[in-house]
Amino acid sequence: MARTEQKVRSLVREDPELVDALERLLERQEEGTLKWRDVKGDVTTGQWGRLIEKGILEDADDGFRLKDPDQVREALSEDVETEDDEDSGWSQWDKLAGVGALGMMAGYSITSVRNVVGHAMNAFIGPLDNVLPFYVVVLVLAVITGFYSAVIQGNLMDMEGMGEHQERMQEIQDAQKEAREQGNDERLEQLREEQMELMGDQMGMFKQQIRPMVWIMLITIPVFLWMYWKLLTVHVSTAELNVVFPLVGKTDLLHGSMGPLPFPPWLVWYFLCSMGFGQIIRKTLNVNPGPTSA
Repeated sequence: MARTEQKVRSLVREDPELVDALERLLERQEEGTLKWRDVKGDVTTGQWGRLIEKGILEDADDGFRLKDPDQVREALSEDVETEDDEDSGWSQWDKLAGVGALGMMAGYSITSVRNVVGHAMNAFIGPLDNVLPFYVVVLVLAVITGFYSAVIQGNLMDMEGMGEHQERMQEIQDAQKEAREQGNDERLEQLREEQMELMGDQMGMFKQQIRPMVWIMLITIPVFLWMYWKLLTVHVSTAELNVVFPLVGKTDLLHGSMGPLPFPPWLVWYFLCSMGFGQIIRKTLNVNPGPTSA
């Protein structure tokens, strides 16, 4: 599927009313370039801004034009299903994953939940724990969780879309400053309306950012609960718990301390391994941890 067609389908899923707006823009483009003053009765300021933001509308000599009219028509020629949840775009599976993650978080304070999850995870991690020292098992688990976290973020987070949104917001702020200097009240009012609609979109983008975190937690929390269960209920030899940290020296992962840090050493060890290998994995998979431009 062509790039413009994909963008149009994505926008229509978010805003079904955009179908009529695009059809009117296609008709008007046959008469010449598109100018805001001519089409503002057919398209809202938010829709106009989103089309520019996504690159579907591009600059022409004296206005704008649809970049690929044929691809726009192709995208509009077939029915596009709307999202399960118009506000967040979360599917039923995403919601179930969120409920499951919250349920397992109870294992940190409820012993029965921790024991159930710990025994279940031990069926998978136990064989590895039988042949490796505990501190090495923690390192391996950190690498595994770092890998699938990067994969989930790369597939579920629209970094390009968030980057475009931030760029568009900055462009509006710059245009507002220019309009104030020129005393162009009509242009300033249009930009304010568009800014308000973009700000309304930020809540939806925030929910999209939370979506991959839910899936990461669903898999990561059981790993944490296994480590917690292992240290609290199963005897781990002193040799397996001793790790030499830079500047700290030999430390007992369960009973030692990390200076002023209020966290147990085994948790610090996990986060150090996870952060270090996570960066390497993201670089290898070319996963951007923050918004990027298109």
